[in-house]
Parts: sequence; C-alpha cells; structure tokens
Amino acid sequence: MFIPPGFDQGSIVTSLGRMVYYTNRPEFWQGGPSERGDRPTQPTLLFLHGFGGGSSAYEWSKVYPAFARDYRILAPDLIGWGRSEHPERNYQIEDYLSTLTQFIEETCPEPVVAIASSLTAAFTIRVAIAHPEFFKSLILTTPSGLSDFGENYSSSFFAQLVKTPILDQLLYRTGIATEPGIRGFLQSRQFANPDLIYPEIVQAYLQSALEPNGEYAALSFVRGDLCFDLSRDIPQLTTPTAFIWGRESQFTGPELGKRLASLNPSAIRQFIQLETVGLTPQLEVPAVTIGLIRRFLLELTERSPEFART
Repeated sequence: MFIPPGFDQGSIVTSLGRMVYYTNRPEFWQGGPSERGDRPTQPTLLFLHGFGGGSSAYEWSKVYPAFARDYRILAPDLIGWGRSEHPERNYQIEDYLSTLTQFIEETCPEPVVAIASSLTAAFTIRVAIAHPEFFKSLILTTPSGLSDFGENYSSSFFAQLVKTPILDQLLYRTGIATEPGIRGFLQSRQFANPDLIYPEIVQAYLQSALEPNGEYAALSFVRGDLCFDLSRDIPQLTTPTAFIWGRESQFTGPELGKRLASLNPSAIRQFIQLETVGLTPQLEVPAVTIGLIRRFLLELTERSPEFART
C-alpha cells in the first residue's frame, strides 16, 4: 500500500475485525522527541475514504500530509477495503455505521473534524446525528446516500446484474479488479479529466482491489446494499458542515448537492462547486482541496482557535 513519508500504520480491533489506519509521526513533522509530554495535544483531523473498486485511505494521501505539522492525522482503511480485514459477508449500512463509531471511540478522545468522501460522507452524517459529541465539524466531498430523494439505485440494470450469483464474482475478477477495470472506473466515475489519472493512482486502487476477499465490500456497494436516502437524515444534522462538490461528478451532480444542503442551512454552512472536477477532488485537484479544507477549518470552527491552525 502507498503510505506517505512521515506516516506510520496502526490498527484497532472492531466488531468486524482489525481496522488499519495511517497517522503522522510527530518527530518527523515537528522535530525533536515525540513523547506525549513534550508538546500540547494536537487536534485531530479524521480522513475517511469513499467506496468503489479498490478504494482505500490512499484516496486522501495527497491531501492529509499538508496538515501533518499542526494536526494529528488519522486516515483509516475502512473494513473490507485496503489493508483492513475483509470479512466474507454481504455488508450492510449498519456495518459501517457501527465500525466508524467504534473507530472514533477508540482513537479520538476529543471531538474531531471529519473529512469524508461520497457514500462514506453520508455515513458520517448519520454518525454525527447519532453522536454529535464526536465531531467539531464535517468537511465533506460529494456526500450522497446514492438513493436520495426516493431514487432507487439498487433497481438499476448494473446493480441487478451484480446480484446474480457466480456472475458477480466473475464481473469483479475480470471487470473491476484488473488494471483496465480500475482505470475505466476512475475515468467513468471519479475523474473529469482522465489525463490526471497517473499510474500510481491506478496501482494503488488495483493493489487494494486484489486484497483477499476484496470483492465482498465492493460487490455490496455495487449491488446497492449500502445505499440509502440521505435526504431523510440531513434535517437532523447539527454539526457545522461544508460541502465540496465537483461539477462533473457522475450520477451525483451539484444540483443534488444543493438540494441536500437546502434541507438544513443552519448546519450546512458552505457549499463550494468546483468546475471541471469529478467525484474525488482530493485526487484530481489536491492543492485546491487542501486550500478549501484550510478555509473551512477557520470558518466552521471559529469559536475554537485550536482547530483553526494554518
């Protein structure tokens, strides 16, 4: 797996197995001894990747090092993805709500800023509704339950096709967990500009997709087992939140995002649309994404200066 310099791998045990995460080494970024008593506790930024063939914490790896000097960084591979355990099961929404909750309880003694992507961002909203005490603010790229406002993704042709036993495994092995399959997914689903899909990105996604039992979480996602109507939950959110939305995001365009944001303007305080950008601005335009996160850290947490460092 691709880990940026100055970061180490750790893990915790959840109810569904071991969850791996990546975190910064203070002595690398700040110099000097790294013992806990040497400097004040840093606020935490929690980076959560979205779902798709070969997804992992790599998705945020071009962004989170920019914050490593001033913040404690946590970037987990969610259960079923990356280096975390891959239980053989048909994953359900509650699996990710519960393991996200367990991860935060285990690793984050103080409220955090969560920076999350796509369907995982939608899950994070639900966790924040259930546990508002976990979060200082949310910075979310293209959050969607993929069945919003009554849309039913699971009834789509491709979702129905993947529900066919044996065929689903064949599709994964020949159409998803291959270099052409990964590149095709990134081109059609995540990037507006295919010229920005360089070899390292493809290899990082492919390496994750080829993990043993990697198909179980991916097929649960593609079948629509993890989809839900986020519009039903948004009005209950109280955590200060910002949305970043690529205008060229496939299936979940900015009009959907604006419609979701309009359901709760008291919590969703910022909506930024990025032109000529797709589903994952953190990979396509990481420098722009870093700048927006810095802005939102100031604007959403202005009452807590320790979270507004630059």
